[in-house]
Amino acid sequence: MPSNMEIIKKPVLTEKASLLTEKLNRYAFKVDPKANKIQIKQAIEQMFGVTVVAVNTMVVAGKAKNRYTKAGFVSGRTPKYKKAIITIKDGETIDFYSTI
Repeated sequence: MPSNMEIIKKPVLTEKASLLTEKLNRYAFKVDPKANKIQIKQAIEQMFGVTVVAVNTMVVAGKAKNRYTKAGFVSGRTPKYKKAIITIKDGETIDFYSTI
């Protein structure tokens, strides 16, 4: 079984994710694509010492990107990744900046 640091890659710090945090006590993380909800829940509880109520996962598809270079027109894709939305118990918080 992979370690917690391998399962949880990094938090998603976007405007949409911060609105979820303020209103619904939910946090978003990029996670290992092979990790399941049980492994994600255990990793979050061990890393941050909070009680996880629910875990929702989604696979975010990569965007198609195009650019024009000296070599001509280059097209490609950004990589896909798995995102987990974690709902934690009311009254508890996760401070991302305390571990820096």
